[in-house]
Amino acid sequence: MPDRAAIVTGASRGIGLALAEALGEEGFGLTITARKPEGLEAAAAELRARGFAVETLAADIGDESAVRAVVELHRERFSRLDVLVNNAGVGFGAPATEHQTKHVDTQLGVNLRTIILAYRECLDLLRSAAVENGTALVVNMSSISAKSPQPWLSVYASTKAAVVAYSTAMNKEFAADGVKSVALCPGFVDTDMANFEGQTVPPEEMRRTTDIAEALRFLLRVSPACLVPEIVFQRPGDGL
Repeated sequence: MPDRAAIVTGASRGIGLALAEALGEEGFGLTITARKPEGLEAAAAELRARGFAVETLAADIGDESAVRAVVELHRERFSRLDVLVNNAGVGFGAPATEHQTKHVDTQLGVNLRTIILAYRECLDLLRSAAVENGTALVVNMSSISAKSPQPWLSVYASTKAAVVAYSTAMNKEFAADGVKSVALCPGFVDTDMANFEGQTVPPEEMRRTTDIAEALRFLLRVSPACLVPEIVFQRPGDGL
């Protein structure tokens, strides 16, 4: 049984898979989740082939019962939680006059509500890990749009700004107990989720999933006395 364990949501591809790989390389047991079982199992097979201990649950993480099921599965398998990565997210672009209610609700639910519920379900495990090791970590995936909201992605940007605010509140509530939260705010990362932006931001100018993974490695290595509340990933020359 690994000495440390982590949950990663939205882990079947892109940033989530890169973060799961980094945690596996650092010796963490992993519970990973994503909505589509085929992609999730392919990711799990890739991770297991590298010798990592991996548990999976395909689930719509926007559903409260799914959040509980993922946490309970992790608890049964690993009995501890040192790192929680709230990576699952969704975005729909539209002008304000054309917002579809179902798309608004989905973004609010997956991007923000799920994170709130994940804290509620995981805090006992995180606090126990912090007592044992001096620290536990929650990584909340935000976006550069939280810092510089743009039209067309207004709802998405608003949910990601809320993620930053919630992370700040969680630090004020739990950092003194050793449970530290960080909001990661990348610009467009070279994944399939950013394909629609390819005409204006060439892939070679996008951030890499390895950039995000290296940030996670840094966060794992800082002392319990160091709190990093937010990391912003920009292109050289960009301004907020």
